[in-house]
Amino acid sequence: MRFKLILLFFLVSYFSFGQYSINGIITDENNIPLRDTHVHIGNKATTSTVDGNYFLNNIPKGKQKIYISYIGYESITETITIDKDTVLNFRLVLSITKLDETIVLQAKNSKTESSNEQIITAQTIEKYSNKTLGDALKEVSGVSILKTGSTIVKPVINGLHSSRVPIINNNVRLEDQQWGTEHAPNFDVNTAGKITVIKGASSLQYGGDAIGGIVVIEPELIKKDTLIGKTILNLDSNGRGGSLSSSIHKGNLYGWSWNLIGTYKYLGDRETPDYILSNSGNREQNVSGSIQYAKENYNLTAMYSFYNAQIGIIKASHIGNINDLYNSIKNQVPSVIRPFTYTISAPKQEVQHHLAKLNYKRWLNNNSALDVQYAFQFNNRLEFDIRRSNANDKAALDLQLATHTLLSDYNTSFGNWKLKSGINLGYQNNFANPQTGVRPLIPSYEKLDAGIYGIAVYKYDNSSALETGLRYDFSSIEATKYYYKSRWEERNYDSTFSSFIVGEEGIQWLTKPKFQYHNISVNIGFRKQFHHEIEWFVNMSLASRNPNPSELFSDGLHHSTGQIEIGDLNLKKEQSFKLNTTLKKQWQTFVMEINPFINRISNFIYLQPVGFETTIRGAFPVWDFKQTEALLTGIDLNTKWNMSERFSHESSLAYVNGKNISTDDSLIDMPPFVWNNKIQYKNESWFNLITEFKSELVFRQNQYPNYNFETNIIVDNTLTPVLVDISSPPKGYHLLHFYSEMTFKVNKKNSLTASFSVQNMFNTTYRDYLNRQRFFVDEIGRNIQIQFKFNY
Repeated sequence: MRFKLILLFFLVSYFSFGQYSINGIITDENNIPLRDTHVHIGNKATTSTVDGNYFLNNIPKGKQKIYISYIGYESITETITIDKDTVLNFRLVLSITKLDETIVLQAKNSKTESSNEQIITAQTIEKYSNKTLGDALKEVSGVSILKTGSTIVKPVINGLHSSRVPIINNNVRLEDQQWGTEHAPNFDVNTAGKITVIKGASSLQYGGDAIGGIVVIEPELIKKDTLIGKTILNLDSNGRGGSLSSSIHKGNLYGWSWNLIGTYKYLGDRETPDYILSNSGNREQNVSGSIQYAKENYNLTAMYSFYNAQIGIIKASHIGNINDLYNSIKNQVPSVIRPFTYTISAPKQEVQHHLAKLNYKRWLNNNSALDVQYAFQFNNRLEFDIRRSNANDKAALDLQLATHTLLSDYNTSFGNWKLKSGINLGYQNNFANPQTGVRPLIPSYEKLDAGIYGIAVYKYDNSSALETGLRYDFSSIEATKYYYKSRWEERNYDSTFSSFIVGEEGIQWLTKPKFQYHNISVNIGFRKQFHHEIEWFVNMSLASRNPNPSELFSDGLHHSTGQIEIGDLNLKKEQSFKLNTTLKKQWQTFVMEINPFINRISNFIYLQPVGFETTIRGAFPVWDFKQTEALLTGIDLNTKWNMSERFSHESSLAYVNGKNISTDDSLIDMPPFVWNNKIQYKNESWFNLITEFKSELVFRQNQYPNYNFETNIIVDNTLTPVLVDISSPPKGYHLLHFYSEMTFKVNKKNSLTASFSVQNMFNTTYRDYLNRQRFFVDEIGRNIQIQFKFNY
């Protein structure tokens, strides 16, 4: 017994004397203590107190690696030798990244505390200088694109698009008749300094109807007293044209600062691997600028942008009868193939968008600020049809949309709390010009909006935060529209909407439909950082979206898609409950981010093909706006592996499953499974060489509804019944892309970056399920691009 006690005494003594404690103080460069700094040794971890003190005990004897981290500061990793109780003090340095002539402090500047934000940086945006906003957003996993041809592109986030994905440009919500699937955002990607994608309606200050997500675009902001600029020249082989964009920025912390940006694009017909896409050229002439005067406690900003585009609509998509559609789907050969040209003729779109903004921000004290902003937008959309007479130069659709918005935001913080609240007022007027001689697809209408919101964030410490928000919106819309009496009776509107009738003209009713909506949106989310390598976001949101003018009032031929669209006055507002969570794990050379989501949408609105209708121009497919109960589930996954000092690998995949609960069927127009991989090589000693190979693998969409229908077509002068396969998705495809760039120093302040890229390297023939013109033509083939960027 005595021997056991002696042995136990020696064992306890050995382990007691073989373990020690370590403590100290952590400060910043100004010797100010840093609270909640993370300290990590082996499996021991702690955070610093309010006075910067930290303490760790039971540290084994010998060499140990200590890790110190704090958001916004350079991390410290050191190997230390422990042979006694030790005092170690650390001083952290702000993390600073130098980008040519600008300096950016990496402090946290999130739009929301509880949602993972995915950011597209200026360097990536420059690669898409000759492309569209939708093309650039494809860099984010879970974001796909809905296309009409090769140049009309809009983003799809987690399976949702159009008015379900608001685009915020320079703190102004873009109002450019974005409800149509063939209406691309009227925005020049060259004006963006940073693009943030938020998946879900967690950022309530921008609206409560973001059922799919939000795209926030911010201009390049330079606070250093300097004058810098850049010019980007792009030359494309496919389209045999290119673009020129130039910008100049005068920065200043206080006093006057300004910027000016201009872009010109000129491209002709695009080409598939086998034929010319006749009438697929496009032009853009864009200009924007802003000026700011800043003092220590306030700033005043004014900006203006003008977007001007001419877009050709592929002639093969402009069908004249049901035979054209059936033969195009069956034979997979376009009905119109002509030699290459730069000419853009009917059918085509001409779009102009003006945006003007005046913003005043005042800091009331060190913790509070007030923002007041007025914005005006004017959008003029002209669509030109192929007419039987010599009136091709006369627009078949002329919509003039004017939008006024006034908003005020108040921010304050105290203790662990951060509060934000605001109000917004909006008035919108859409004028459908009757001088076109064609019934307008969208009628004239007036719309009033008012909203109020409040957001509260409680930070337990630097590693965790709770966010909650509440928003109320009121909206009223009143239209002036003629309905054919036959359509009115066919829709059984007499029993419900007879009060809308205010006049009669022959076979038409003159109506004044008016609707009012009251919406409540709620968000609650949580963020937690576990040590330095794991971060978890979870967010729940309740959002409501009113049916837009296209869904309510459409009644006619949409020439760019060659289909008749019919709205429904019975449509109710959509209501979405979305649960969205993200887990980020970081190892020394490997980062993984996984984002599953579930989105339950009541009264989900969608377009469904229902048959054909004969007009004086021929027979066209008819698409009705329908409503159902929907469930969208999916997952996005991103990884990045720094294989060595110069080689890295990035991978992303996105999967969405859209279910029509009411019919136990799949939803139409859901993006297929996509898997992207990219290998990059960097060598700074070789003129900052960057070389990338990217693989884009798109699987066939096997989950789709069957909306095929039978009709009669003329075969050998005889009416013959056929099945029109308007539902089956095209087969999957695999594309390979290449990108390379080098930067040359012209002098101390100026540099020239030359890049060479090839999209669709092997000239693969394919069709995209989310292209509304997939029934008529293939996607574009190989494109070789040369880009020169001159920084000065």
